[in-house]
Amino acid sequence: MDLLNYSIIITEHTAKGFSINTNILDTNIINLAILISALIYLGKEALGNILGNRQEKVFAAIQEAEIKLEQANQRLAEAEKQLEQTQSVIAQIKKDAESTAQKIRESLLEQGKADTQRLLASSQSSIKSTENEIRKQIQKQIVSLALKRVTTQLKNQINDNVKISIIDNNLAMLGGS
Repeated sequence: MDLLNYSIIITEHTAKGFSINTNILDTNIINLAILISALIYLGKEALGNILGNRQEKVFAAIQEAEIKLEQANQRLAEAEKQLEQTQSVIAQIKKDAESTAQKIRESLLEQGKADTQRLLASSQSSIKSTENEIRKQIQKQIVSLALKRVTTQLKNQINDNVKISIIDNNLAMLGGS
């Protein structure tokens, strides 16, 4: 208990204020110095081992973190490279798609023009053939009507004397008498 009452610096309350006790034996400075020296001497090795282990663990953790950082940087570089390649491929695909779409568009337009021209030619040919058929039918009807009219007129206008005269002319042309 006496040790608790003493300290390195003991202050006393006097009527004038505080003061420092300079009595070495009263203050236990020697005992404290021996105790601290013994702690340092005996605890130095244990504390050194603990601090050494701690330092090794910290260095190992730092090295592991550096390795992980390097691996992460490598993965990041690879990912960036893959991203660039992917973007390049996407740009090429877009370019190819636009080119293909343009070619298909042009092909469809050309095919449409060709189909339109073919249909136009076919319809014109159909119209011409229909016109020709109609003309032939009209000509047949005209010829038929003309023949009927001529036949009717000839029947009405030709008498026996005219008939004999036509026959004689025809025989004369053939070389008869």
